[in-house]
Amino acid sequence: PYAVVKRSVTPEVRERALAVRVPGVLADPVDRRTYPNGAVAGSVVGFMGGDGEPLEGLELSQDAVMSGTEGTRTFEVGADGIRIPNAEYEETPAVDGADLRLTLDKDAQWFAQEQMGALAAQHQAEWANAVVMDARTGDVLAMADSTTADPAEPDATDARFRTPTTLTTPYEPGSTGKALTLAAALDAGVVEPEDAFTVPNRMDFHGQTISDAGRHPTFDMTAAGIFARSYNTGTVQIAERLTDQQRYDAMRAFGIGQPIPLGLPAPATSVLVPPSAWDGRQRLVTAFGQGYTQTTLHTAQMYQALANGGMLMPARLIDAAVDADGAERRWEDGRTPRRVVSEDTAAEMLRMMETVITQGTSKAAAIPGYRVGGKSSTAEAAGQTGRYDGYNYGFTAVAPLDDPRFVVSVSLHRPTAGGSSKVAAEAAARIMEHMLRQANVPATGADPHDYRVFVDDPQERPW
Repeated sequence: PYAVVKRSVTPEVRERALAVRVPGVLADPVDRRTYPNGAVAGSVVGFMGGDGEPLEGLELSQDAVMSGTEGTRTFEVGADGIRIPNAEYEETPAVDGADLRLTLDKDAQWFAQEQMGALAAQHQAEWANAVVMDARTGDVLAMADSTTADPAEPDATDARFRTPTTLTTPYEPGSTGKALTLAAALDAGVVEPEDAFTVPNRMDFHGQTISDAGRHPTFDMTAAGIFARSYNTGTVQIAERLTDQQRYDAMRAFGIGQPIPLGLPAPATSVLVPPSAWDGRQRLVTAFGQGYTQTTLHTAQMYQALANGGMLMPARLIDAAVDADGAERRWEDGRTPRRVVSEDTAAEMLRMMETVITQGTSKAAAIPGYRVGGKSSTAEAAGQTGRYDGYNYGFTAVAPLDDPRFVVSVSLHRPTAGGSSKVAAEAAARIMEHMLRQANVPATGADPHDYRVFVDDPQERPW
């Protein structure tokens, strides 16, 4: 047995310590990781322990890929310890480990982390996080937390933030989940975007009362208008045109209730029980994003499918492993793209999402010169006791709608100082604008192609 006196000392300190000649004092050279990007994507990269063992993040999950193979030399020596010339000699050269090339965009990651840190601090939230995805490929361009570890000093960060909350912290998504209900109904042909519904503030369904967040008059609304104003009573009316099994199958198709593996130590998790286990209320509230859980990554992947013409491209974080000789091996995890809704349904959903921005809950998410679509959410959030005693606010954006490039999903968890879906929408818009500018996506200034909200004019009405 031995005890470590001091780690990571300089050569000068080593020499001074050994010069004292204390019996049993030894100094062993060790490799030391350096992390030039500091806390940028720190919870994704992970970190090593003092003994050089990987402890978290990609450092842990991909250690076998990144670690090289030690070389060996075998030769004969004489009694004096000197190698014998011309004697048998064998050498196996060392093999360097591979590098990992990630899909993350360093500038986008830094910007998103800054935005989430400021958002959580301003509203005194437990955390805020954001996922940015390439709408065409499913590549994760940013996976940002309000608090993240610097791999060089992981002990300075609370243990729960040493891993990405975008993967490890599922929650009930709230109204962003309404997109699943609307998409399933459109794809099944049981509703059209401008079908008419009578939408009261409260409504009974099979002995269960469903209410909207705020009191409002009874309106005659389109399905698109229900989505734009995020009314629960109207959403459940649309859901009732589908069987429970149809809705469940649609949710599963979009990845809800299934893990999302990214090559990190643990996948993003989501819980969705089958309809046979739904009680009388759960079968209703699942229509508007309660009664199941998912992560921010699940939400982003869900909207990626809608932005990509109905084709879900599984989220990717590791692009390739690059060997020492430059040979590349594309990262494969067995998942394949899949169609979740038709192109027509996806196009209708994008128009409905644009109506959210132009006439609905989220005018704050508009970006001058660009057509933007999205969906806000306000969901009850359970505390440590399991009781609902806080809220999770979110917003997911897609832009530009002329030819979608990016999906940005933001979540603000249990704020205690003025949080709302509006501030989440504003944060998502700032990140989206940064992405559009960075990618040199031109602002076309095109007019919106939204839907009518109310069956009859006027379209502007009190909330």
